[in-house]
Amino acid sequence: MNTQSALLTDFYQLTMAHGYWQNNRTDTEAVFHLFFRRHPFQGDFTIACGLEPAIEFLQNWQFTQTDIHYLASLTNKAGRPQFQPAFLDYLHNLKFECDIDAVKEGTLMFPTEPLLRIKGPLIQCQLLETALLNLYNISSLIATKAARIRLAAGDDPIAEFGLRRAQGPNGGLLASRAAFIGGTNSTSNVLAGKQYHIPVSGTVAHSWIMSYPTELDAFKATADLMGSDTVLLVDTYHTENGVKNAIKTAKYLQTKNEALFAIRLDSGDLPMLAKQARNLLDAAGLQHVKIIISGDLDEYKIAEFKQRHAPIDIWGVGTRLATAFDYPALDITYKLGAIKNNKEEAWQYKMKITDDGSKKSIPGILQVRRYYHQSRPIADYLYHDIFGIDDALQKDADASIDLLEPILRKGELVNALPTTAEVREFAQQQLMLWRDHGQANYAVKLEAKLKAISNPE
Repeated sequence: MNTQSALLTDFYQLTMAHGYWQNNRTDTEAVFHLFFRRHPFQGDFTIACGLEPAIEFLQNWQFTQTDIHYLASLTNKAGRPQFQPAFLDYLHNLKFECDIDAVKEGTLMFPTEPLLRIKGPLIQCQLLETALLNLYNISSLIATKAARIRLAAGDDPIAEFGLRRAQGPNGGLLASRAAFIGGTNSTSNVLAGKQYHIPVSGTVAHSWIMSYPTELDAFKATADLMGSDTVLLVDTYHTENGVKNAIKTAKYLQTKNEALFAIRLDSGDLPMLAKQARNLLDAAGLQHVKIIISGDLDEYKIAEFKQRHAPIDIWGVGTRLATAFDYPALDITYKLGAIKNNKEEAWQYKMKITDDGSKKSIPGILQVRRYYHQSRPIADYLYHDIFGIDDALQKDADASIDLLEPILRKGELVNALPTTAEVREFAQQQLMLWRDHGQANYAVKLEAKLKAISNPE
């Protein structure tokens, strides 16, 4: 399955590109912005995520000979070729040469703020819309869900194992990366571990326990295999008996100068069972043995279990994280902000007005300036990159930064991307700052000159 293909796009992007080519608009320059309209999960922030996968896609973007052969095979309703041969030749020779400015992955962002700005030939910007939306949608959505789970779990370790129910292999890979950036500590996804250098973790399945004559036999086999990394799944048959067999296994490990690491609970009234298990383990002198729980966990269940003072040490989160179960799509979009037909012409600013006010776009070549007071963010201003901004607007600020940074120029990387671990560290710093100083309805304002062209008479 090859998704690193220029054909990872919607059909109408190609028909529009054909039209631009046919009408001699290949030299028309455009600026598009990728942004979202509302926060997912009825939350107060969204984590920008997806830049590295997007840049990888763009750097490999080309129409191969097999792509061209496929497009040449398409016909319209009249049975004639959908695309002219000369246009397909143009696509085959097309080289990505756009400028990309983007916010750092891991930055907390707010509605209408561009996560990415692309400037270049109109035809290329158009062809890239679908793939960029796809890559940013899943990444930002899952990173934000993971961040919410991180806030609920506090400093407790979180293991992500949602691959088996994620939305396909690539969705699972991107979900594991985004979840790690958002705050998980490890993944069960071995390919994600290899590709993004994420710590991998896992226990055993119920089938492992069931394959042995008795639960205790299975536990001892696990102990022989894993030593001091042993985690015993204790709810295959009867949880209390499972804990008692885990205690026997812990004593067995002690004879080998090793120690049981943890037990895992996956079903039932988990807070109650965790308390019962903790009492049994402590009574046996196994205070060091940790309790891991899993089973359709999300931020709401974790918060509930903490309110019930459940003695849980590690949280295993899968389906509800990797699928963004309660909010499966980010309201993300990609809109034209400015256009000019040749290099000598002034920019024309473009705005979608529409009868639905929530879908109105902001014209221009946008930048976001974030203002700080004593190291905490206090307000964001959207401004036009050509018009500039007067920092006196935010009188109580003592520092500011522009969030969109140069990434590609004419298709070439101008700033090296951080590692996934570095992105995670930055995201967690941002998240903890928000936890300690964040505010509902964070202020995002339009600079006056930008506001003027956004609200024409």
